Amino acid sequence: MRSLKEYKIIAEKRLQEIIPEIAHGVFEKDQIPYLLSESMRYSVLAGGKRLRPAMLMAACEMLGGNIDDALDFACALEMIHTYSLIHDDLPGMDDDDLRRGRPTNHVVFGVGQAILAGDGLLNMAFEVMIEKALSLTNAHDRALLAMGEIAKGAGVTGMIAGQCADLYSEGRSDTGEDMLTYIHRGKTMAMFVGAMRAGARLAGADDIALKAVTDYAVAFGLLFQASDDVLDVTADQTLFGKSKGKDARDGKLTAVSMYTLEGAKKKVEDYLNQAKASLECFGDSAAFFITLADQVAHRDH
Repeated sequence: MRSLKEYKIIAEKRLQEIIPEIAHGVFEKDQIPYLLSESMRYSVLAGGKRLRPAMLMAACEMLGGNIDDALDFACALEMIHTYSLIHDDLPGMDDDDLRRGRPTNHVVFGVGQAILAGDGLLNMAFEVMIEKALSLTNAHDRALLAMGEIAKGAGVTGMIAGQCADLYSEGRSDTGEDMLTYIHRGKTMAMFVGAMRAGARLAGADDIALKAVTDYAVAFGLLFQASDDVLDVTADQTLFGKSKGKDARDGKLTAVSMYTLEGAKKKVEDYLNQAKASLECFGDSAAFFITLADQVAHRDH
């Protein structure tokens, strides 16, 4: 199976193709305005781990699918993830000025253009998936199911629901563990579930395989967010890529604020064990995902 680095290279090459670079000052009919293209590319090509597209492609391959069928769906998922980061950094949301080690989109392009860059990435993601789905003449049903998984993970019962609850909980003293779980399952976990299930759908997975990859994605998503909460306290700012210590300053409900730093670290290990156990049925073919869970649990940025 391929490595995370290999999947990242594949996804980034295709993203470069999907969002064209437009000459400065150009506003032409039926073409992305140069300023919109520039701001979209600024964020989507800024680096990052590319976990979600890699997981979608890896799930598809693990279950016998074709990476060529999965690639555009993986890139669309990364575009949706990037739109969410652009909007999450806005003054009305988390109000952050650093993302992936450089100034956030609205700091560079202004709030209005940043909103449009996010809107553009979200809408274009579905254009990309629809176009790919129409080209898969013998797998329209699989493609539609994959699109549905991605839309649900990013939607009003998934990522957006978690972000809503996250904002609602800021500075409140009447929220507890149930709300923390709701936030993490929505804001972070849901997109990982969408990635894994979309990849599995494209491969034509049966119900047993779908349940296994879903269980992994649930544990992995909770693991990732708990680890992120720990890093907000412990990470080296030069490696972290975003503003450190901001959760505490903003009164965020996090794994650290709920369980203490040591308790949050224990949660990370618990989720790691759950993630690994969920894929035992796939044996060695799940090696990518076992390694990935270990890397995320023990990362320093």
